Amino acid sequence: METAPIPDSYEAWKHCIKVECRQPLTADYVRERLSVWRDNSREETRRFRKRYGEEHLRKVITWFERAEAELS
Repeated sequence: METAPIPDSYEAWKHCIKVECRQPLTADYVRERLSVWRDNSREETRRFRKRYGEEHLRKVITWFERAEAELS
């Protein structure tokens, strides 16, 4: 199975979440993910940072924040 490229823009990330992962970007989902990504004590957050780096984590948080604003 071919792996999709890591998103490098908001639109690519949004496509990845909604189309590739088939995850609706609901307000509840966005809030839940932001609570995880903003919590440095969470194992999931530490694994993500280790795998993708601090810069990509910051991008993902920014993209979730943008999605949250769009849903408001």
